[in-house]
Amino acid sequence: MANLNKVMLIGRLTRDPEPILVDKGAKFGFAVNNRKLNQQTQQWEDEPVFIDCEIWNRGEQGQQATRVLQTVRKGQQIFIEGRLKLDTWEDKNGGGKRSALRVVVETFQYLEPRTDGADGAPRMQQAARQPAQQQYRQQPARSAPVDDDFDSAPAMGAPAAGGRGGEDTDIPF
Repeated sequence: MANLNKVMLIGRLTRDPEPILVDKGAKFGFAVNNRKLNQQTQQWEDEPVFIDCEIWNRGEQGQQATRVLQTVRKGQQIFIEGRLKLDTWEDKNGGGKRSALRVVVETFQYLEPRTDGADGAPRMQQAARQPAQQQYRQQPARSAPVDDDFDSAPAMGAPAAGGRGGEDTDIPF
């Protein structure tokens, strides 16, 4: 009999990633919405599902957990792919045996433009949490380059002068 343990989710982080075992892994909360028809109002409603996730620095990707810790923050939308894992333990307060179903993330992808400043430090502004299309519409177009190394790129992802790409080309996939 064949077995398959594969999870693919698109959602948002419910809390900032936290390190697990220094330089080994990270854990974070994740939420996805299920659409459900309300029988009384006949309106579609979002029903959130909250999931605990963990990611490790191993395998072909090597530094996945480090990247998550450095670049992903609460509220950011990402795509994760992984597998389910059941953790069981004894409750220290005499509550008996406990268990939790988690997603072990094997790969992830950013679904929003980078929110890094020039120094690489994350900056979470309100505009960064808006959908990408709205965020780019709100930015005024520049008519002239700021300096010799940069050119104004009106379209998202359009290459700028000097061989440098737009914001989304700097994301290390």
